[in-house]
Amino acid sequence: MKYIVVIPARIGSKRFPNKNIYPLNGLPLISHSVEYALNNFDENLIWVNTDSSLISDVVNCYGINVFYRPEVLGNDYSTTADVLKNHVENLIQNGDIFDAVILLQPTNPLRGEYLLKNAIVEFEKNKRSSLATFSKLEKKYGSIENEHFYPKNYTPGQRTQDLDADYFEDGLIYITKVESILKGEIITSDVYPLINEHIYSNVDIDYYEDLLYAEFLIKNKKNNE
Repeated sequence: MKYIVVIPARIGSKRFPNKNIYPLNGLPLISHSVEYALNNFDENLIWVNTDSSLISDVVNCYGINVFYRPEVLGNDYSTTADVLKNHVENLIQNGDIFDAVILLQPTNPLRGEYLLKNAIVEFEKNKRSSLATFSKLEKKYGSIENEHFYPKNYTPGQRTQDLDADYFEDGLIYITKVESILKGEIITSDVYPLINEHIYSNVDIDYYEDLLYAEFLIKNKKNNE
């Protein structure tokens, strides 16, 4: 199968302004995903989808492609699925041919060395329309309504190690066939759940404090392998 890699990165963020170019361990945040992609694919198959010349200036040194999304897809209400659909439609109109899109979110900058290679193997072996990475949720959770707490995955007093297995979408890797992207889907109804047990699945940069945690993990990388 032929793949392209898309790294979507807009400049706006209310919770953490300019986070996609904020330094993480000496590199702009987006550079970690770009360099990960370059460890697996040629630069001509990698795209950064952005609304900002500041972001394109950061990634131009890597020799990868930059796609400027329409202004309407740069606001807080635009979905990643809308962004990918627009991107893929434009590439197809220009004559590009590929089978699937690999989505790497810059806000999930840390990934196991062989995670993408393993994901591609599983995606092709299982013949699904999409693949996403999931990690085990080892917490007791519930909801609060009318000032009362209602547990959802446990009974009071139950040990954490005895919980039923629940999983969360960790955001590290997505692979989706082109025909599903064109339908506005990233995770399809037949998504293959690639279970990821690496500590990096807990890194998702929404706030500055998340960046500090990521930097701690990078500096203690040998202990996390």
